[in-house]
Amino acid sequence: MAQEPESAPFRHAVFFQFKETATDNDITRIVDEFMLLKGKIDTIVDIEWGYSESLEGLNDDFTHAFLVTFKDKAGLEVYAPHPAHQAFVEILKPQLEKVFVFDYTAKD
Repeated sequence: MAQEPESAPFRHAVFFQFKETATDNDITRIVDEFMLLKGKIDTIVDIEWGYSESLEGLNDDFTHAFLVTFKDKAGLEVYAPHPAHQAFVEILKPQLEKVFVFDYTAKD
């Protein structure tokens, strides 16, 4: 049975392509800082991340993916302008070549 939109979790999927000049230390710091957002923004239910292990090579040079889960879309609306998120974006921007974001209400 499908979940009702009001009770379904809301997902914020983010994919990063880093500049060639980004070092391993830069990328590790970005991952660490992203993961710390869960403790700083109350509307985050969960965060997970991983790097591309594509066998097909269709990742378009995006190397890192993050999936942020909120109780509902209102959670993302708190997250986006939150000062902790904005501070993270300032750390990220100098190392970021390209970003792809896909937000959706989870269906089953």
